[in-house]
Formats: sequence, C-alpha cells, structure tokens
Amino acid sequence: MPETIPALLRRRANASAAQPALGDIDSARLDYARLHGDVTTAAAALRSLGVAPEDRVAMVLPNGPDAALAFLGVSSCATAAPLNPGYSEEEFAFYLKDLEARLVIVDADAAPAAVRAAASLGIPTTPWPLPANTGTPAAPELPSPEDVALVLHTSGTTSRPKIVPLSHANLTASAANIAAALRLTEDDVALNVMPLFHIHGLVASVLATLHSGGTVICTPGFDGTRILDWLSSHPITWYTAVPTMHQAVLQALQSCETPPAIARLRFVRSCSSALPPRLMADLEAALGVPVIEAYGMTEAAHQMACNPLPPGPRKPGSVGVPTGVEIAIVDDDGAFLPPGETGEVVIRGPNVTRGYARPAEANATAFIDGWFRTGDEGRFDADGYLFLTGRLKEMINRGGEKIAPREIDEALLEHPDIAQAVAFAVPHPSLGEDVAVAVVPRQGATLTPEEVRAYAFRRLADFKVPSIAIIVDAIPKGPTGKLQRIGLAEKLEAFLKSRYEPPADLVETLLSDAWLEVLEVERVGAHDNFFALGGDSLRGNRVIAQINEIFDVDLRVPALFRAPTLREFAAVIRERCSLERLAEIEASLGELDDPPSGPAPLE
Repeated sequence: MPETIPALLRRRANASAAQPALGDIDSARLDYARLHGDVTTAAAALRSLGVAPEDRVAMVLPNGPDAALAFLGVSSCATAAPLNPGYSEEEFAFYLKDLEARLVIVDADAAPAAVRAAASLGIPTTPWPLPANTGTPAAPELPSPEDVALVLHTSGTTSRPKIVPLSHANLTASAANIAAALRLTEDDVALNVMPLFHIHGLVASVLATLHSGGTVICTPGFDGTRILDWLSSHPITWYTAVPTMHQAVLQALQSCETPPAIARLRFVRSCSSALPPRLMADLEAALGVPVIEAYGMTEAAHQMACNPLPPGPRKPGSVGVPTGVEIAIVDDDGAFLPPGETGEVVIRGPNVTRGYARPAEANATAFIDGWFRTGDEGRFDADGYLFLTGRLKEMINRGGEKIAPREIDEALLEHPDIAQAVAFAVPHPSLGEDVAVAVVPRQGATLTPEEVRAYAFRRLADFKVPSIAIIVDAIPKGPTGKLQRIGLAEKLEAFLKSRYEPPADLVETLLSDAWLEVLEVERVGAHDNFFALGGDSLRGNRVIAQINEIFDVDLRVPALFRAPTLREFAAVIRERCSLERLAEIEASLGELDDPPSGPAPLE
C-alpha cells in the first residue's frame, strides 16, 4: 500500500522508538521517537513561516544529519528542493527562479552565494535549525501518497535542466525496493558518504535505511583520507557510493600496513556510474565482502535494478535484475526486444515519476505507451540481468556527477570574445568521462585555454568546469548546420593532444616526477594536462601531498584543477614557495642525474 514519509517515520517510531535512527560521525544519535518528533516540529515551524503544502522549499545545507533532517521535515509538509551548496550565485539564481521557491533554508556560512541569489529574487531565507515557534504550533496537514515530496533538477544536453517531481509514493516505493534487494534490517548501520542534494544519497542511504528501521550515519561528505576510520570506528554494515569513491577506498586499503578491522561490514553498493569489473573484483578481495552494482536515475526515485546479494549470482559489468520496477528494451519504433538484443531501456512502476514539472513539453518524448524512456541503451541476457551498453543522451557523466554540456555552452557564450562553444565528453580512465570544450573566438579576438577556463570558473560550479579547453577555427557541423557534440572527442583528437616540451627547470622536473609516479604514464611534458593524462581528484590529493611536503607549501586540489598543466601548476608552486626553500631544494639535490635539456634557472 502506498506510504508517505511522515507515515514511514511514524510507523518506525511506533515499532522501535528507542532504536537509533540518524546520527553523525561523532556518535550523536537521534532515536526513531526523537526523529519523528523533530520532523513533526520542523513541519509545524514551516507552517508558522507561511509555507503551504503546495510550496517548494529550497535547502542549501552542508552534508550531514541536518541535511537529512531538513529533507524529512520539509517533505512532510511541503515539497523539498535540495540544492548543491557548491553552485555559483548565477546558478542559484537560475534554480531558485526555476523552482519558484517559497523559502530557502540555508547555511549562510557554507553558501553565501545562495543568500545573495535569494535576496536578488526577493525570496526569504531561514537558517537550520528553524527558528523556534513562539506561538502554538498548528498541526501540519499530512500529505497524501500522491503529493509531491521532492523535486530535483536533471539536465539534458538539448534542453534546459528539467524539474523532476517525485511523490511520497515514488520515494517510499523506491526505499522499499532497495531495502528488499539489500535485505536491510534493524541491525543494519549505513554510512552515507553521498551528497544529500542527490537522489542516490537521499533514497538509497537515508530513506531505505529508515524504511527498514536501521541506522544511518551521515558524514560531512566523502573523504578518502577518513573513510577507513569511519568504517572501522562505527559498526557500519554497508555503504553506497560511486565508483571513484570505491577506488579511493581501495587505494586507502592498499596503502595500509595493517588494514583496519571492519568486522560488521556485510556488503558494499555501487551506483550512479558504471563500475569497472576489475575495481569490483579488487574491492571485494580487499574488503572481503560482496560489491553490489545497481542502476538508478532521478526519474525513477533512484533504483531500478540491482545485482543480488549472495547466494544469488552478481555479474560484473551488469547492473543486475529489476527490483520492484518493470524494465524492458525497445527498438526505435517502441517495439519490445527479446533478451540478447540491444535497444533503449524503458521503465514503469510505482517509483517512476509521472512526468516532468518543467518543461512540460519534455513529457511528449519522455514516455512511450506508459513507459518512461531512460535514454540509456542496453540489453538483457538470458538470465534476466541488464547490461548497459551506452547512453543515447549526450549527458556527460563525470564520475557520477551528471553534467549538461549545454549549461557550459551557454555560460561560455556570455564571454565577449567567444563566438561558438561546444562542451563534450572525453574518455577518462577513472571518472569514466571528463569534460572538454571547443571554443571558436570571435573574429579578430585572441583567446587562450587558460582564459576560457578562468571565465568558466566565474560562471559555473567547479565540478562543471571543463578540464580541457581547446581553441579551434571551426567546430564540425551536421548537414543542417547544427554544431555536432557527439563524436567531437574523436574529430578533435589532434587538438586534444598537447605538443611535448620537456620540463624547463627544477620545479617542473620535481612536479613531473610526482605526476609520473601517481599517473603511471611514460612521460610528462610542460604542456600536459593532469586530468587529460588520467588524473582525478583522488590522484590529485596524492600529488598535492607530495608537493606540499617537498616545497613546504599548503596547496589543495582546487589549485590543480584551476592550473592543470605542468607549467601552469609549477607557476603556482613558485608563487607560494619561498626563495629560501627553493634554494634549499637546489642545494640538497645538487646535480641532477638526468637534468632536462636546457634547464632555466629558478627565479
């Protein structure tokens, strides 16, 4: 029977009031009775602030139990709309306006840009915890299962971001499906490392755990240097994450002289991006538990398919079998295809959205005979396991973060010297895909890749900024004159390769040595891009650690992302490193065994 989020919490509070429900990494816990009470109090406070059941309340909060509690409180009386605290002011203004938000719950210290954007639109803001209700709180009107509980933006490459409304019935059905697939019980303790503005963390980590009566520990966000401590210092039985996070866990385990005791862990779940089979096997061997790959998307309130736990077989490269939702494969005409044949993946079930709230015209092509079109391509094998073979849409999937390239195009086209800009995906060994952009300057103008990326940093959240920018005379076009995005990585391959120039001085040489060790490539030249060579934030952390120790500086990964070529980042090091330290390094190293040809003196 369809359920609402307040009903779910009330059911668990009645069944096991003293059972720990929600906590943080410092061992603070709310039991189910307190959780239910706090959620009810928050809903009443929102009513006193004038929030009506049909209103959308944006939430801009750091990861942690407060973000989870705010989601539960808002969705119990209105529509929750969590937003990424990392957005720029311009992005906040777009999303808040598009949402028609009635109120913004915001941590002003963590997201001052959200406060400014809300003020510019005349939208009131309030902190969390919500201000105490001075009057007699009115009992909040309880929602029905079909009322919208959550809206999230999802983006397509040929349209503006779409608003996906998810009802209480959608969310609780998905939570029940996940809990059943993973056989979750009151004894389970989940470690949430996923962002709580994303469907993965909200439903798989939080709601599925609460549905089963277990405990969810909310971290401040994934941290590869702390994950093993979290897993060993709490009685964690499972966690869910994207493959890049699993890779960081594996690297942390492999670097330990004595692996930590993670005695209660019984499985690990992976979703939101393709899990490389080798990573799956290596992580299983290192942790000694099964790694379960699943398939999810926002429009399905997250999970659609999942590999079974033992003794059921889990197949590397497959996202598993349908879990409480119907999945079919259709051809271009919408005809169903048998196992073994490849086509578009379509879904239907109680967890699937009824349609986009905006733009409404997107629904005309999103559904076919009552089935939602995922835009993914795949096939079933003879055992009913789903294998995804590609994506029909042009969305860039950068390590699990879905990025709409059109957003990047539109931001860059505001630059006065840019005539054309097309963002596109390039293959990446650990992220799956990275972001590149091809830019055509206006006639008479001159541009550099560094200027393009610097402008992008001012207009976009960091995770959307292209790692690679190339300047070209023309971008390939189709027969109708439309700029072509698909296949650009292959068509512009020559532009994506940098000309080799050896390191020019000691700073570049030492930096090159660090890159060689971490990236495991044959050579690194002055113009090579760290991310184009296979780098990511996890490998960036390793490089930064070495550089900080060698040069006695205090750099962070964002500095590498903003200056990704060897020469650019060497310049950053020189700016931060004292002349005395540089002289010490030269003196301690003495003559290099194999100095670069024609090294320039340090300045």
